[in-house]
This record gives sequence, structure tokens and C-alpha cells, in this order.
Amino acid sequence: MSNEAYSATIRLTTAQATIRFLTNQYSERDGVEQRLIAGAFGIFGHGNVAGIGQALLQNEIDRDEGEGAMPYIMPRNEQGQVHAAVAYARTKNRLQTMMCTASIGPGSLNMVTGAALATTNRIPVLLFPSDQFANRIPDPVLQQLEDPTTLDVTVNDCFRPVSRFFDRINRPEQLIPSLLNAMRVLTDPAETGAVTVAMPQDVQAEAFDWPVEFFRKRVWHVRRPVPEPVALDRAVALIRAAKRPLVISGGGTIYSEASQELRELATNTGIPVADTQAGKGAISFENPASVGGVGSTGCDAANHLADKADLIIGIGTRYSDFTTASKTQFKNPDVKFVNVNVRSFDAAKESAEMVVADARETLLALIDRLADYHVDDAYTDEIHAERKAWFEVTQRCYHLDHQPLPAQTEVFGALNELMGPEDIVINAAGSMPGDLQALWQAKTPTQYHVEYAFSTMGYEIPAAMGVKLARPESEVVSIVGDGTYQMLPAELATVTQEHIKVIYVLLDNYGYSSIGSLSESHGSQRFGTKYRERGEGSHLDDTEHVVGVDIAANARSWGIEVLEVHTIEEFRAAYEQAHASDRATMIHIETDLYGPNPPGSSWWDVVVSETSRLESTQQARVQYEQDRRPQRHYL
Repeated sequence: MSNEAYSATIRLTTAQATIRFLTNQYSERDGVEQRLIAGAFGIFGHGNVAGIGQALLQNEIDRDEGEGAMPYIMPRNEQGQVHAAVAYARTKNRLQTMMCTASIGPGSLNMVTGAALATTNRIPVLLFPSDQFANRIPDPVLQQLEDPTTLDVTVNDCFRPVSRFFDRINRPEQLIPSLLNAMRVLTDPAETGAVTVAMPQDVQAEAFDWPVEFFRKRVWHVRRPVPEPVALDRAVALIRAAKRPLVISGGGTIYSEASQELRELATNTGIPVADTQAGKGAISFENPASVGGVGSTGCDAANHLADKADLIIGIGTRYSDFTTASKTQFKNPDVKFVNVNVRSFDAAKESAEMVVADARETLLALIDRLADYHVDDAYTDEIHAERKAWFEVTQRCYHLDHQPLPAQTEVFGALNELMGPEDIVINAAGSMPGDLQALWQAKTPTQYHVEYAFSTMGYEIPAAMGVKLARPESEVVSIVGDGTYQMLPAELATVTQEHIKVIYVLLDNYGYSSIGSLSESHGSQRFGTKYRERGEGSHLDDTEHVVGVDIAANARSWGIEVLEVHTIEEFRAAYEQAHASDRATMIHIETDLYGPNPPGSSWWDVVVSETSRLESTQQARVQYEQDRRPQRHYL
């Protein structure tokens, strides 16, 4: 490259330079290139309407030479747009994502929850919160938070603990190293998460002579680190010495696109495979080695095997407290761990033998090194017996004929039977993720999309939009509770405006089923978990009538077609109608607030008050002390 080429410049605003740069960034893995930032979500206010907003407009109507398209979608809520971007990136196995922009103050702070969700789930998303004036002349500007001890803190500093990379652009030329580092983090399989670049509104609109070279096409190669030979030797030795090994497959298996290799290892060795919420579907439920969800919301088959396992092989899992049942799940006193993870932080958990490497590369190596290994016949027979017993439980939960209102497990059963292997079911919070992890029979790594790292109420509606944008060929079905719906319904308007065909299944039980059950089991009598009108006294009276929102009417007001049903037979017919339609549709059905839910075989640590005047709380504390006895560090 000549010096003249390096010295060539183009005059653009900081915001215009940002968009031009992003349209030329690509990710690559296994020889496949794709645009890294596929599009933009943005809600505009005085902080960004004349900056990034103007740049997106200019991109849309008058693309300069060398600048590709940055498709723009106008959402309704800043948190919702981040959820949609995260869902998009997850569906793309973290190889593509979206950018999100918001105005200063409350607009930007609304994105903090989405940023935390992204980072907790290890999913890349690019955020541009607008910031106060860098020149500090309009001070305090509207929506600015003043700190009398310093002038360099803004509300956007809230993003620091929930972002994997944070920067603030106070001069245009700072954008160059900032965006290059942002791309580095977005494409790093170990360090990815929310990337936040705060943009003062005056700097967004400030012009600068940018090096043309800054805008050249860049390809960011997503690495697949191979296992160190000595680390692999140690892992293989532990596996060969184990009598009752169990694989726990997490989201890293799916993001690495290692499902085929996992199936081959399980088939060849007979080692059973349990899954986390993020890892479900990496191995088909039909595989004889698949034993289902493990941990607090897991199933009997996986949990019974986990209780007695002498070796846990964690692949791409971060070992949440639900996976470990708050450190009570793996009861064998001699249990050991081998952890395969691209991130050493996760590989080191549970005092494991660490294999810091890509899941697919490690599985390929294990397949080769364990070619002559197979678990013994007695263990194989036990695995088959556990699978058979749980399949029978699943079928009962799916076909209860519960009266007078159906149980939500019956709705899940109908969906599980109606949806194709490449269709996608979405959920996030409440009692439903627990039922789904225990019962859902996933055939492919595509089919199951449950966000249970941050477990964010309100994720499901915008997530459906993001998933459908990422995978338009799939039928996308988002299961939404009435509590979640009331948190964040506004992206229904965006779905309608953009003609995005998704199916929402609204389960209406007039309360918080999950927390109600948890409250009752912990001695707090379902307080504050049911929608009840206040009685004549000062207390919420259970005897008063239910206060319900007419969600069906509300959804129609956003432009969604709504089908109201009352029985599972009607639900099945409505699903077929929604499936045949080209419009976004909601199927509304009332379900029983009290379940029944699948039988539980594990525990979750939620502390009960140590002292109380309530007998229910006192009894719950006694039970809590008993339940926590198996809890221990794995050393």
C-alpha cells in the first residue's frame, strides 16, 4: 500500500464514519464470511437524532461509494431492541449481530438490562448509547445527571459492569481504536458480550478527515482454539478411569456448531449427555445417549444419573446454580470434573481439569482418543431405563386432560408435537423455562431458544422478532405469560409494522405462577403473586375477584391477529391456522395458575427467613435447613 493511499482522507461526521465502518466489517469461521453487523435498531431523541439518526438516514437514501447498506428498523422500547438484537445473534451462533442506538438519559439507560442479558449469556451485541455534550457548554443538558464530585461521569457509566468492552468517544479520532477494539470483542468467542460505545451528541455530529483505509473491508476471523495435548491427555485419562461419566452440554456446544461431533462421541462411547437451557437440542432427544435437562429444572433421568456420576464432562457450560442445583446435584463424594470451554474462567469451575479450547475441536480429538472406549453394559441399561421412565412422565404431563383449565404442560406438549425440527420455540422467565427444560423434546440445535442466564421478563416478544429476522425460513413461536406480556408488549407494533410473521402463544393465568409457587413453598403464602383487587381492609384479599387485563384486546390494538381458545383441541386448530397465515398471530389461552408442573428431582437455594412469627415461614425454614445439607463446594 502506498503512502498516498494511507494519506487519503474523507470528511465525515463521527456518526457517518461509524456507519460506514460497520458496513464493511465481516466475521469468518470455517471459510464462511458474513456481515458482522447485519442491521440497526434505533430509537431517536435529542441525543442521537441529528447524529447517528442522520447517518442512518444518509445511508438509506444516498449511499456513498464504498458504503454498504445498514438496514434500519424502528422499535418501540430501548430494552426491547437489545433483546431483539441478542436473539438475532444467538440464532446466528454469535457470528452476526445488530447495533442498537438510543438517546441520552432514560433512553440509553433502558438498554442496560439488555446489555446485562447479552453479557450474562455470552452473546455479542453492539450498543451506542448517546451521551451528554463533550464540550460541556450546554451543561447540564436535558436528562444529564450531575455529579458534584466529578464532571466525567454520566449515566452511561452504568454500562461498565455489564459490558465486555466500554468506551466513550470524546474526540472524533478516538473512534478509530474504539471501533477496532469493539469488533475484536464481538468476534472473540471467549470474551464476547455487550460492547458499549457511548457517543456524546456533539461528537456524533462533528466532522473529521478520516483515513480512507479505516473503511476498507475487514474480516474478523473467529478462532477455534485447539486443546493442548497435555490437557487433552489429562482429560482422556480421567474419562477412561470413570465408571459413571456424564456429559453436560451447554450453549458453547451449539455456538461452536459441534452438535454432530457431540452425537458421534455419545454414540461411540455410550456416555450419556444431559443439557442446560442453552445447550438443549445439541443432541437430539431421540439419541439413546440423550438424558435431558439437568439440575434444578431438569428431569429425573439426567438428575438421577448426575447424582451418582463419578465424572462430569462439561462442554461449553458456565455451571449456573440451576445446572448444579446450587451445588447439591452431584452427590458422589468422589465426583470429578473435566471442563471444555473457550473461556478459562468457565473451564476452571468446580475445580475441574481444564481444557481451554473450542468445543468442536475438542470433541473431534476426544472421538479419536476414545475410539476403543465404551461405558459398561450395566450403565448403558441404567441409562435406557431412566430415559424410558422419563419419556412416560413426559407423555403424562403433555396429555393430562386437566380441568377446568388446561395445564401449561399440555400447551407445551401440543407445540412439541406440532412444530417442525427446524422451527424455534422461545421463552425466558417464570415457571415455563423449568417445565420446558424438563419436558421439551428437541430434535435439533435450532429448535430450542430459552434465555435463562438473566431470565428476563419481557424478552420473549422482542426476541421473536430478532429470531425471525435471523432465520426467516423457520416458524418462530414465542411463549409468553401474562406477567411477562405486561412488562414489555410494545414490540408487537414493530412486528406488525415490519410484516414479521411470528406466532405468540399467550398463557393467561392472572398471576405469577413461578414466584407464587416459590413463595408458597418458602412460607410466604403466595403474597403479591396473584392479580387480585384490594379488599375493603388494608390487605390484598384473595377472596376478591381477579383483576385481569384483556390481553387479547390489547394485542389486537397493536395490530396482531388474535385467536382466543379454551381447550387443547381448539389450541391445536388455532396453531394450524396461525401456521398457514402470513401475519403475526397470537393464540390466547387461559391456563391453571397452580399447574400441575412436572415432578421435581432437584433443589434450588432460595433462602428462607431465619426468624418469623408466621408458622408457614417457620416450617419452611426447617425444610430449608434439611434441603441444604448436601450443599458443598466441589474441591
